[in-house]
Amino acid sequence: MAAATCFEPSTFREVMGHYPTGVVIVTGVHPDGEALAMIVGTFTSVSMEPPLVAFLPMCSSYTFARLRECESLCINVLTDEQEAIGRTIASRRHDKLAGINWSPCSSGAPMLHGSLAWLDVHLDRVIDAGDHYIALCAIDDMAVNNPKAPLIFFQGGYGGFAVPPLLARIDHDNDIIGAVQQASRGRHLLASIATKHRCEASLLTVVDQVELAAVATAVGDGVNPRDGLGTRVPIIPPIADVWVAELSKEAQEEWLAKGAIDDETRATFRDRLEFAREHGYLMSFLPSGKLDPYRELHAATHRYADDRVTPTTQREIKQSIAEVSVSYRMRDIVAEQEYDVGMLVATVHDPDGRPCRMLRLAQLPRGTSGAKVLEWIEDLRAAVKELEATLFVEAAHA
Repeated sequence: MAAATCFEPSTFREVMGHYPTGVVIVTGVHPDGEALAMIVGTFTSVSMEPPLVAFLPMCSSYTFARLRECESLCINVLTDEQEAIGRTIASRRHDKLAGINWSPCSSGAPMLHGSLAWLDVHLDRVIDAGDHYIALCAIDDMAVNNPKAPLIFFQGGYGGFAVPPLLARIDHDNDIIGAVQQASRGRHLLASIATKHRCEASLLTVVDQVELAAVATAVGDGVNPRDGLGTRVPIIPPIADVWVAELSKEAQEEWLAKGAIDDETRATFRDRLEFAREHGYLMSFLPSGKLDPYRELHAATHRYADDRVTPTTQREIKQSIAEVSVSYRMRDIVAEQEYDVGMLVATVHDPDGRPCRMLRLAQLPRGTSGAKVLEWIEDLRAAVKELEATLFVEAAHA
């Protein structure tokens, strides 16, 4: 066996501290009746067949010495909202669960309320590993209780997990605020078109190439506003297709890859992108009979707007958006026919010709003649030109 390399413990901690680990609380009830709890920053899955996990307590841990004598243990995966609970348990020598809400899991070990997930386990074996043990545990039962962001230990501190869109929210709030302020110059136009066509007229801004945020909304009589100011929605198919149409082919393919869509739907969206490049607008069509086919989409985007969204939630959101029963196939509008239009949307450009905003008309009256739909399209195009002439006037003069 090769001789151990010598280096300072501080160097080991610094290097390994750059790798994040999840934080769990291991609990049990000792044969003498004491409820035990220990915070652990090194927990990992080991095997699926048989189902095994492991955590690494220090050899000097008094609590682990007691936990080894328990018939079963509960591993509680903490959310990033439970940092205070972890610190409380870590600071106590006795009565670690005093004042902390818990219920017995399947085997009776304490399951902490609000934890992200729990695993009911029993010790399979304990392996000596330097100044720590490897506590190998067999899983008897488990469940996800509270699917939020996990608590992570990183570089000596606790924190939460943020997916890229959430980072965009943090870094670009000022951009959204500025866009909202700028949009005030177009509110009269939105109100006019919403009143004329008895619909919802919204102006949306692109946030860091990954999200849309509503920056102004107006509604006609009897129409309820859908999106609050600043509410983010992910830029995935079909969302923001009219804006994506002006990006590079590579960026368009990346956008298509983000959606939970099949090959046929992907081909439909490629046709839409081509239509948008030629005509400058896009529209969708509602299925007959369904009162609110966009309900699932709005529910999904509201879930996305939650700051605690996780990667699993994002996958569910993508699936919900992909399953919206709306037709995205573009068609010729015949004046004498009737249409149920879902949305009309066009891109607004900045003074340098870059696409940066979108004007969207939604909740349009159903059963509308093709002649009226063609009028909507012309009014949408005219409104885009007016917005381009007024929204950026200060920037153009700067």
